[in-house]
Amino acid sequence: MKLFKGTKIYSIFTGTCPVCQNESMYTTANPYKLSSTLKMKERCSHCHTKYKIEPSFFYGAMYVSYPVGLFFAGFAFFLCYLMIGLGLITTYAIIVVEMVLVLPIVLRLSRNIWINFFMHYGKSLKGKQRT
Repeated sequence: MKLFKGTKIYSIFTGTCPVCQNESMYTTANPYKLSSTLKMKERCSHCHTKYKIEPSFFYGAMYVSYPVGLFFAGFAFFLCYLMIGLGLITTYAIIVVEMVLVLPIVLRLSRNIWINFFMHYGKSLKGKQRT
């Protein structure tokens, strides 16, 4: 993944600060620790970027979570129904189970994509704290 450092792809898939990409935005690295899946640090300790730009900022991530979830469901459908040849009911059951299991990943990916729409790598204010 170090190959992509400095790009939005790196920040999205690693959950690092979108501005400096030096530390994780989340308090815990494991998305499956359900009590803290979406708990984020207030600021980056390296570049002082504030993650929650405004109140309810991450509500917009809900719009991103739908296509991310569709991607996971579509991939499961392709694999189970088209490649393996399972029946529709079995494929549907597998997709439902898969969507429940990948929910924490979808939530974090959606937040990572959403914040990367608004912040860019290396655009920090030198010598000043970002608000």
